Amino acid sequence: MNKSIVIVLFLLLAGILGVNRYVFSLLQPVDPSGKNADVLVQIAPNSNTAQVASLLEEQKLIRSAQIFRLYTRYHELDNQLKAGYYLMNGNMSTPEIISLLVRGATASKSFTIPEGYTLKQITDSLADKNFIREELFLELLAKGQFHYAFLKNLPQGSKRLEGYLFPETYNVSLDSTEKDIINVMLAGMDKQLRELKFEEQAKALNLSTRQALTIASMIEREAKKDGDRSLISSVIHNRLRLGMRLQIDATVEYALGGHREKIYYKDLEVDSPYNTYKYNGLPPGPIAAPGRQSLLAAVQPASTNYLYYVAKPDGSHAFATTLEGHNENKRKYLQ
Repeated sequence: MNKSIVIVLFLLLAGILGVNRYVFSLLQPVDPSGKNADVLVQIAPNSNTAQVASLLEEQKLIRSAQIFRLYTRYHELDNQLKAGYYLMNGNMSTPEIISLLVRGATASKSFTIPEGYTLKQITDSLADKNFIREELFLELLAKGQFHYAFLKNLPQGSKRLEGYLFPETYNVSLDSTEKDIINVMLAGMDKQLRELKFEEQAKALNLSTRQALTIASMIEREAKKDGDRSLISSVIHNRLRLGMRLQIDATVEYALGGHREKIYYKDLEVDSPYNTYKYNGLPPGPIAAPGRQSLLAAVQPASTNYLYYVAKPDGSHAFATTLEGHNENKRKYLQ
């Protein structure tokens, strides 16, 4: 081969390799050390690739906005970048950042609602974390429109969604609104009710979904041990069947507006429809957020003749079929 041709081919190949190396270098992380802190980046809705690239270059998260655009176009990803909040770091390469944006792996925040929490406790917890604006959250709880079958025909008012927000740990995007947060908890309850066939099981007991949820909420507030839940449920169902007052301490606590270390005789006189010592039947609605085990116990009570129970020092309960047996349990365990 002619020597001059070889030289030309060599120069062309070197040029191509040089360009490739240059482009490859521009795709590499800005800060490979990873010592810099994460950066929270908001990609606004309807942002085009050029706008995203410019933003990331300004934030010093990519080396070249132009290479970012060329890379997304070459891989046919330029119309697949998703809006939202993202946590990024200078040790991420441009392809890694693009993959993050295409997957929509937005930054999130988490919160946990313990079983047995009331709407007030849920609101206080979220407000303390600055996840919500409390006034707007309360307004949505009372008047917001949420489209779930189990919410149809609920009575209006501030207690409307009491017991309907499922207690769980949730991850939500950083830009979640108050309505989004309520919706994710309602969706959690919807999932549980469908999985347990809760409505069908409640109907078999001649209960509405709301009545069964109310029973579940009382079980949640009364039971400390999982093994007691179906037994406490049996006491509630047995008393309802016989027309006896339920006499559930947790309903008195709810009527009084919060937790009490001890219920006194004077507390039992509080004039509230939630006071099951004063009024027959179920209270107007749930008194707390029941977990899955309490939901299940409400529609699957144990088959017993129990009418009474008393808490033992270890958190479990002693059950009795007669008042005489109940009084004996009180003498034994309430010292």
